[in-house]
Amino acid sequence: MSEQPMVAVRDLKVRFKRGGQTLSAVNGVSLEVAKGEVLALIGESGSGKSVTLRALMRLHSERSTRIEGQIEIAGQDLMALSRSQLQALRGPVAAMIFQEPLLALDPVYTIGQQIIEALRRHLPLSKAEARSQALEALRRVRIPSPEQRLDAYPHEMSGGMRQRAMIALALACQPQILLADEPTTALDATVQIQILILLRELQQALGLSIIFVTHDIGAAVEVADRVAVMYGGRIVEQARLAELLDNPQHPYTKVLLGTRPKDGLRKGERMISIPGAPPDLANLPAGCTFAPRCPQATDLCRSTVPAIESVIADHRVSCHHWQHVSVQSLCESMS
Repeated sequence: MSEQPMVAVRDLKVRFKRGGQTLSAVNGVSLEVAKGEVLALIGESGSGKSVTLRALMRLHSERSTRIEGQIEIAGQDLMALSRSQLQALRGPVAAMIFQEPLLALDPVYTIGQQIIEALRRHLPLSKAEARSQALEALRRVRIPSPEQRLDAYPHEMSGGMRQRAMIALALACQPQILLADEPTTALDATVQIQILILLRELQQALGLSIIFVTHDIGAAVEVADRVAVMYGGRIVEQARLAELLDNPQHPYTKVLLGTRPKDGLRKGERMISIPGAPPDLANLPAGCTFAPRCPQATDLCRSTVPAIESVIADHRVSCHHWQHVSVQSLCESMS
């Protein structure tokens, strides 16, 4: 990337101490997000997506979490910031929306009070000015009857409206970077697509850089410019969206895409699934984390972590045998 990236992560490792064990949730993640770009971080539950996202805002408990590596947000070294500097960064520079807004929003304050508090914390505004901007924030995310919703509590709103309110709260201080942690997972299909379209429209209108975490490649297709596929705490493949869809190289990516029927399942047709379960984070395999579930893994895969190789420009993969694994053979062995 020619310009300085808005987000730059180098060899990020996140480990948790739980019950006398060390859980290695993120194991050497490196990624960049350019100004105005949307990166989708996809993978199964437990792959390390949300842990990575929260690490970018330093939201993990310092008591039980060890974070190593480099994180730069809008040119600032996140690991070197003090608590007060972090608070100044969260909101005006980088903001986050969460999977379940009913848990993330404060139930004892109205939506308006929460947006107004965020605005006044970071901007020299009177209560009246902050209320006016909060109302405009709700209009921006197209909440019906925004004047009434401003004085509503989170439990008085539907799931879709709460998610819109959370987006309004996140964007109230006009951040440059938005981190979205599975923001549509808890919503029904119709509302999901509405939120995805809204996010893409806001991203284009405001020039936002977004990291969008999801387990649904369909959601990634709606919003992403580039995709990074995570498995076992590592990024196993990165590429432009169209390139990844047309030319996946890692066995996990190939099977992940192969599990989505393009034209719907016909009667009696079996859906492809990935056998086994994600790796135990307290006891990761020595080599490729996908090797225990990969039907074409070799002894090399089970003993040695594969290096990251370039397929073409801006398409990288971490697999010993990526040049010799076909989608058809993988899907046949898993069907």
